Amino acid sequence: MAKRGMEDASSGLFPESTDAPAPHYHGHRDRLRERFLSAGAENLPDYEVLELLLFGAIPRRDTKPIAKALLAKFGSFDEVLAASPDALMQVDGIKEGAAAMLKAVQASIQLALQTRVRNADVISSWNDVLDYCKARMAHDATEQFRIIFLDRKNRIIADEAQQRGTVDHTPVYPREVVKRALELNASALLLVHN
Repeated sequence: MAKRGMEDASSGLFPESTDAPAPHYHGHRDRLRERFLSAGAENLPDYEVLELLLFGAIPRRDTKPIAKALLAKFGSFDEVLAASPDALMQVDGIKEGAAAMLKAVQASIQLALQTRVRNADVISSWNDVLDYCKARMAHDATEQFRIIFLDRKNRIIADEAQQRGTVDHTPVYPREVVKRALELNASALLLVHN
């Protein structure tokens, strides 16, 4: 018996050296990070940007199939970020931590756009206002009526969702709009709904 075990060990079943080539995915995260840092996000497909985001929340799993599954389910990068945590967690591999991270990215984008809009003369930067409004409410499942209150220099005083409605309807009460504008001493209003 002992002799047979020795033969098996020397016959190649248990190789002594590990000179086998590394698997194709070895170093994938490092290569993707390097490409992102050198080429920028605009030169990566959406699923690779999602992969990068998922690296921190899912440290020990291949995130490429998860990123592709998210895009397949929701349709686009911004719709992935706009999805509810419950909807995100329906995708295999997305747990509460990954869902929270994706929602934090969405909140970060909204905050950055809001800061840009708040620090600008709104009338002279309509594209920033439109980007901000799209990020805030374009993918909400229900109708929303927002009011952006402006001062006399067309800077934002406040941005508020005044009413939320159903899938295709939201009520607007002019009395409440005017009342809030007077409370804030607003000089102008932008009325927006999705």
